[in-house]
Amino acid sequence: MLSASVTDGETKKGKRMLMILYSAFMVLFLFGLTVFVHELGHFLVARRLGLVTDVFAIGFGKALWQRQRGGVTYRLNWIPFGGYVALPQMDPGGARQADGSPRDLPPAAPWKRLLVSLAGVTGNVLFAVFLAYVVYWGGQAYAPQETNIIGYVQPDSEAAAAGLEIGDRIVAVNDQPVTDWETFIVEGALGGDLEVTLTKPDGSRQRVALNTTDRFGAPMIPGLSPYTYCYVLRVVPEGSAAAAGIESGDRIVALAGQQLFSREHMIDVVDQYRETAVPVVVERDGVQQTLQVTPRYNPDLDRALIGIEFNPMDVKPPGAQIKSHALLVVRLLRALATPSESKAAAGSVGGPFAILFMFWLAVQSSFMLALSFTCLVNVNLAVLNLLPIPVLDGGHVVFALWEMITRRPVSRRLVDFLGQAFMILLIAVFVLLSYRDLTRQILPLFRGRPAAEAPATEPPPETPPE
Repeated sequence: MLSASVTDGETKKGKRMLMILYSAFMVLFLFGLTVFVHELGHFLVARRLGLVTDVFAIGFGKALWQRQRGGVTYRLNWIPFGGYVALPQMDPGGARQADGSPRDLPPAAPWKRLLVSLAGVTGNVLFAVFLAYVVYWGGQAYAPQETNIIGYVQPDSEAAAAGLEIGDRIVAVNDQPVTDWETFIVEGALGGDLEVTLTKPDGSRQRVALNTTDRFGAPMIPGLSPYTYCYVLRVVPEGSAAAAGIESGDRIVALAGQQLFSREHMIDVVDQYRETAVPVVVERDGVQQTLQVTPRYNPDLDRALIGIEFNPMDVKPPGAQIKSHALLVVRLLRALATPSESKAAAGSVGGPFAILFMFWLAVQSSFMLALSFTCLVNVNLAVLNLLPIPVLDGGHVVFALWEMITRRPVSRRLVDFLGQAFMILLIAVFVLLSYRDLTRQILPLFRGRPAAEAPATEPPPETPPE
């Protein structure tokens, strides 16, 4: 018995180690792929336009691996937080040697610099669109079009005490219009004390005051989940759902005469009808049919089950995914520039460690969720790189446009000054965000506290673990 117990323990430890190694690999791979497609865009367009290319690098710092081919040095560096393509002719003031002396290379025409500057973000956008289609086709559990509807309210939450109910539609937060759940989360995080405007199922309007809860330095709205579909991932053999004729891929629309607004909502409704045969409406291949199912009480979980597991993916169409991701980062940037919202917005911004940590959580959850998060990161990277800051692609776009309009390059002294000033500023922001990420997400792990809580919207499986 002792030997078997030791073997089981070693097996679990081995599986846990494999999961850690797999997660670490996938995080670095997906993040590295995001950087790669950005730099590849710059590289391919620059080569196509005949620009001299010195280095194509992923990461910063010393090289872990490098090879020279066709006059280009390809490098993989040890700090995996970015990358670069060394294009000496992209400098508005002319190409220079490493010591600052002039280099015998003609500067690139401004239209060429413009195209090369835009190529990186174009690469990220195209990659994001590809990922959005992969997630949409692979998720097979599509989200409702109306995602500003409340799908679940935790009974003991402040939201429930304030009068919010399942089926209510959130139309505004602090008089800012809300059309989807992501907008609701962002507006709630930026608003402090909230005034939520609701439309009740009967058409009446109601304004409700809510308080946010500070969680890891960012305000959150606890106790609420969005409207989601109840897709069946798997039916447990010998369970009451199997006996009723429910199949994998079905969408459960209603149970016991109640329209279902979320997986959590269905779990509660199932538990209300222990050992009672009730009608269940399922949609299969676009056709609805009514079956009979009997929830069975499970003493281990102290609730009733029908014997299914949910498909937890809530996937929007590809265009809606891209639009949602872009609007989120644009809204955050607008909040950073708004004095009344800037403090809350700054507290919600994550740095490189936060991004890697979210990647880690996504990979641990599912491969499709990791791809969805990678899509979000690519859209964010594309938008942020278009900001008119000298060390970003947007800065090069501004310099190129200036030269195209005025017919003269930007002053070398001004380019150098702005480049150095903003580089120092970005490094300072990088260090500050990294420090905050470590204190919020990483250090709590070593203090015996979870670095992040599972969101209230994450439902447990409808069947006990097997």
